Amino acid sequence: MPDPSLDPKHTRRLLIAAFLGLVFLVGWAVVQGQGLPAGTSLDPRGALAASQKAIGGTLGEHPLTTSDGRPIRTTDFRGKPLVVSFIYTGCFQVCPVTTAFLGDAIKAARAAVGDDGFHVLTIGFNLPFDSPAAMREFARKQGVGDANWTFATPAPEALYALARELGFQWASTGGGFDHLTQATIVDREGRVVRQVYGDRFELPMLVAPLRELVLGDPAPRDDIAGLLERVRVLCTVYDPRSGRYRLDYGLFVELFAGATIVIATLWYLIAASRRRGRGGPPSAQRPA
Repeated sequence: MPDPSLDPKHTRRLLIAAFLGLVFLVGWAVVQGQGLPAGTSLDPRGALAASQKAIGGTLGEHPLTTSDGRPIRTTDFRGKPLVVSFIYTGCFQVCPVTTAFLGDAIKAARAAVGDDGFHVLTIGFNLPFDSPAAMREFARKQGVGDANWTFATPAPEALYALARELGFQWASTGGGFDHLTQATIVDREGRVVRQVYGDRFELPMLVAPLRELVLGDPAPRDDIAGLLERVRVLCTVYDPRSGRYRLDYGLFVELFAGATIVIATLWYLIAASRRRGRGGPPSAQRPA
């Protein structure tokens, strides 16, 4: 009997189903991609201005709890330069990537100025979810083994003052948070001297200021006009039931899925056309 897969009606039905599936997936992805309501996201220029304004200010004394449960204060890091970053442990994509890249930059800086030349402090800003245990697990997953790198949770009453002094901003929206990725460099007296932006950056942007602070080698100044292009504002989707966050890449995933359907359909039609060319139309075929 004729192969039903070669029936033109069957082919048309498959093509229509694939098309409708693609339309549904793309439409769903567009809806899901609107996780941040219009007008509620963090303004990049305003956030950058606040970040730059922090340069020259002094990091005060704020209580923290390390990932192994020890109470410390930000002033405990005085005496050596300090690199400070902010993360939230529920992030599965950008924060791990950013921390991993920062780790590479820290290794390069250690090679340039010595293993004990400076401290690193990573702060979890999503309270109460960024607990010491969560910060410890985050550091473990990123493979951080630097003896002078501390992961810590700020006291709730200190979080906003600490973030303000370091020039870090985030905005809570109906669907999640906007925030800047930045590493803040603080000198041995606690003064903010440089901001380094982005989940990836040229290594001298971090290494050169640390060489200047530790070894006295002059570092080039930042090009303020070009800073905005190096700032990446990240949008995440928040699930209030679990307290977890995820980067909203749904649109791109679903477009990839839709493209896969289209490619598979085209392959099927080409293959069916070739089989018909070799065996004649279905009506001419006879059972064996």
